[in-house]
Amino acid sequence: MGQYALITGSYWAFTLTDGALRMLVVLYFHELGYSPMDIALLFLFYELFGVVTNLLGGWLAARAGLAVTLTGGLFLQVIALSMLLVDTSHLSVGYVMLAQALSGIAKDLNKMGAKSSVKLVAGNSQGRLYRWVAWLTGSKNALKGVGFFAGGAGLASIGFSASVAVMAVAMGVVGILALMLLDKSMGKASFEPKFSDLLSKSRRINLLSAARLFLFGSRDVWFVVALPVFLQLELGWSSVSVGTFLALWIIGYGFIQAMAPSITPRLDGRVPDGRTALLWGLTLALVPLGIAACLQLGFDQAAVVVIGLALFALVFAMNSAVHSFLVVSYADADGVSREVGFYYMANAAGRLLGTVCSGWMYQSYGLVACLGLSALFIVSVALVSSKLPRHS
Repeated sequence: MGQYALITGSYWAFTLTDGALRMLVVLYFHELGYSPMDIALLFLFYELFGVVTNLLGGWLAARAGLAVTLTGGLFLQVIALSMLLVDTSHLSVGYVMLAQALSGIAKDLNKMGAKSSVKLVAGNSQGRLYRWVAWLTGSKNALKGVGFFAGGAGLASIGFSASVAVMAVAMGVVGILALMLLDKSMGKASFEPKFSDLLSKSRRINLLSAARLFLFGSRDVWFVVALPVFLQLELGWSSVSVGTFLALWIIGYGFIQAMAPSITPRLDGRVPDGRTALLWGLTLALVPLGIAACLQLGFDQAAVVVIGLALFALVFAMNSAVHSFLVVSYADADGVSREVGFYYMANAAGRLLGTVCSGWMYQSYGLVACLGLSALFIVSVALVSSKLPRHS
């Protein structure tokens, strides 16, 4: 439990810098005159390398232990942040994409280690596992929201470079502590996983991974680039206002995730299964369609976006919490990081798909088109979820 607390603490610290860096990059480069598509490209390698990292990182952790991947992620984040401390004239699209690639690798190494460790300490109780996974995921997202706020506030108060420098120093301290205190054997498989074991051989893990891909694509297709730029260009919000609003959204989303075990049992009296994922997926599809319809009908844009995002946070958080529990529940305890890594590889692929589509769709067709594509992705989530196992 002490090791789990240490891993969770490092995950929280990393999440703060990850959220702050995301908001800093979006708002700062928008102020420099970058187009929505250019901003989306800045995160292309971040998401692309996340796909590769989750796949290889799960295999590596099963062979070498979770401490290797987790501390490696912390120090890679220090390098990524340090790369952004150069003079502004050197911050080209290609250079920032490279720095973001390292940050994406770092984030997914860290996340995969934290999520995998839950399976090792929760024992055989599915109820306890559901609560702990929901708490870890929800608290992480709440802290990411705090990071969003810190990024917007830092940009307005001390500037881009000073904000990045503070985060680099903090990550260095956390990395040293983790290197000194983490159990080097935690998470090692009892066998030597082969390179051919990278891909999951479990049908339910594969189905859940496909659902996760479309779920996170449905969020990021309008949340990552289109929404912050829309709030600034169309509604005239300042960078601090955008950062604060998105921070509150993420924090609320995180609290709902943490409360998921208290919500789903009241509906069916047991831990989630495939039917739970299907029902929440169908409910979520209605939200972006409703937001798009209200915008098309000429309702007040600010009110529609604020209310619509609150509803999306509620239902999306439940979907994400159910998926996060199911993957840890489905995964084998021996070498759990392999299957969790494969699942989060699909998660990263969904974010990559959503990020690219967010910049392209918004620049070409506007926010309503992004919302329509989001709904289409969610329908795909529901279709895949209908094939997941259900309780007898």
